[in-house]
Amino acid sequence: MANEKRPALVRGDSASGNEGVMTEMEEINQRYLFKLRQNAGIKRLIERKWQQNQWQPVGQGFDAVEDEIRLAGWSRARRIVVLRRQVKDHLAVEMNTGNQQGTLHFVDHPDKIKVWEYAVLVTSADYSSEAFGQWYQDRADCENGLDELKNQWGWGGYTTHDLGRCNLSARAVALIYNWWSWYVRLAHPKTHLEAITSCPLLLNGVARLTQHAGQSRLLLTLTHVASDQIKTMISSVCKGPDFILANAPRLPKIERWPTLVRYIIDKIFATRPKNPPVLDLPTFHLASNSG
Repeated sequence: MANEKRPALVRGDSASGNEGVMTEMEEINQRYLFKLRQNAGIKRLIERKWQQNQWQPVGQGFDAVEDEIRLAGWSRARRIVVLRRQVKDHLAVEMNTGNQQGTLHFVDHPDKIKVWEYAVLVTSADYSSEAFGQWYQDRADCENGLDELKNQWGWGGYTTHDLGRCNLSARAVALIYNWWSWYVRLAHPKTHLEAITSCPLLLNGVARLTQHAGQSRLLLTLTHVASDQIKTMISSVCKGPDFILANAPRLPKIERWPTLVRYIIDKIFATRPKNPPVLDLPTFHLASNSG
């Protein structure tokens, strides 16, 4: 892959955090950030770091501590970042003892009992510790789109063994998902709404087409309980095409869709904080293979 098309960082879950994948990344000088399975060695590492108590806050509710270790089966020592985040919600612990019926215990003293969520990451990047809380959280956000495609849009598999039909079906689903996602972000630019939420909201109504004096009008009757919210979202949708027609009436048809997408992106960025935290991310360079 050409250097200018190379990703700045490859992120993956525990399935990628193994010697084979990491070695391949290192051979091509590709930065990576992978999660490690919490086997016995990793659990001993977490316990050791807990005893040393050198945690530093890194944002997103995470504390972090670093080390450089060489696990069994690894060809070299690698940088390890241990993230932890306290679980503060109401907790209930179920205990099963043999064949007896399990018992449920409520944790009602969070000031005396602390429950931690841990994640152990391995990386070849030289980013600061403060960056990893955000990078780790963003990886999960990227996977949400794939989860939505599989579980809400039918991308989880097909019954035919015909590769051509599978390709056609997969491309059709991806195209419709893409169109619907842009439409919903135009209606609600603040956050992404998955299909399980957006479809009942925006597809639950009765439409009637009327024609008078050479004009056609589409009258919508909303039956959803959140009709006021839906009206606001539909109004936002109408503003997009109106903006294009008002500001670029002579724009060629082929340019109207990219212009509308840029309009939606501007609306999305307008809802974000004005002064977001700046992560310490160094410039990405690839080593030359020449010579």
